[in-house]
Amino acid sequence: MNLKEQSKILNHPSLELIRNPIKILSTLLISLAILWELGNVYAKLNNWEISSNLNWIFVLDRIALISHAIEGIIAAYYARLQNKNPLQYGIYIFFTGTPGLLELKIGQQGSD
Repeated sequence: MNLKEQSKILNHPSLELIRNPIKILSTLLISLAILWELGNVYAKLNNWEISSNLNWIFVLDRIALISHAIEGIIAAYYARLQNKNPLQYGIYIFFTGTPGLLELKIGQQGSD
């Protein structure tokens, strides 16, 4: 698949309709994951007992944070290749996830 076909798929109107709600939901969930982890750290520092029934939430939380961190690192690398601010893009992609990476990819194709 060439770059024009990929850009056409990524700019499809139906994808545009779901991209923004996904970015908003992703930002909300990652923010909640950060708060959840901070609450967990606070509870452990104060020797509070956390129910073992909540362990699965911490596992999902950490998987999401790690995967978004990897996406942020990838975005920072590609933003630097495009002579854009890597810190700004890395943080933005950390919170928005894959839809933000798609935006960065579309921007890269537009500059080619």
